[in-house]
Amino acid sequence: MIAILKKEIHTFFSNATGYIVIGIFLIMNGLFLWILPGEFNVTDSGYANVDGLFYFAPWFFMFLCPAITMRMFAEEKQTGTWDLLITKPVSKLKIVLGKYFAGLLLVLLALIPTVLYYFSVAYLAEPEGNIDSGAFWGSFIGLVFLAVVFNAVGVFASSLTNNQIISFIVAVVISFFLFYGFELSAGLFSMDEFVASFKNLGIQSHYKSMSRGVIDSFDLLYFVIVSFIFLFFTVWRIKKS
Repeated sequence: MIAILKKEIHTFFSNATGYIVIGIFLIMNGLFLWILPGEFNVTDSGYANVDGLFYFAPWFFMFLCPAITMRMFAEEKQTGTWDLLITKPVSKLKIVLGKYFAGLLLVLLALIPTVLYYFSVAYLAEPEGNIDSGAFWGSFIGLVFLAVVFNAVGVFASSLTNNQIISFIVAVVISFFLFYGFELSAGLFSMDEFVASFKNLGIQSHYKSMSRGVIDSFDLLYFVIVSFIFLFFTVWRIKKS
């Protein structure tokens, strides 16, 4: 499993594409937080927070995670190396986990530099350090678990096809539905209790809960279960292929 993880990371950074994907993610966040005018611009808002990061990052993740994972199985099948890989004395589960954790590590590498925004805003605040640390770190942990789910979706999508573009599109659609689809669909119902329960099936309600600085075990369990489901179906899929 470790060998597969190392191979995926080396392959990702072996050409300019890997650096470009991560660079675009960081540049887009930086633009919305510091350059482009608007309510999420730190200097324009007049408040010592980086709420813009946690508003835009989930949407960027919907494209970042599929971009990182789209080639993991699809490329193997397209180039013919998949047949060689499955002949090696390693279980299908370890192959899936090796690729999954490689993708997750790459997303976290892209996310870590955004911690600088916390220290920058804390330094600029009046008085210095006057920033809601609980909300920041709760939201940051929420982004980590968001990456946990979106990477599982991306790996699953890559296992469905040998076309990287199709894999990317499928992962984006599933990720969007999981994050926002239940929220949109809940508007079709009138019973408040049912609406709340239906929204809880989606990612956004759990992410919002963590963004308030409250780390609830129920929210963490939700992310773990959803990730497990997609990884389970990924293993099932490659066993059938």
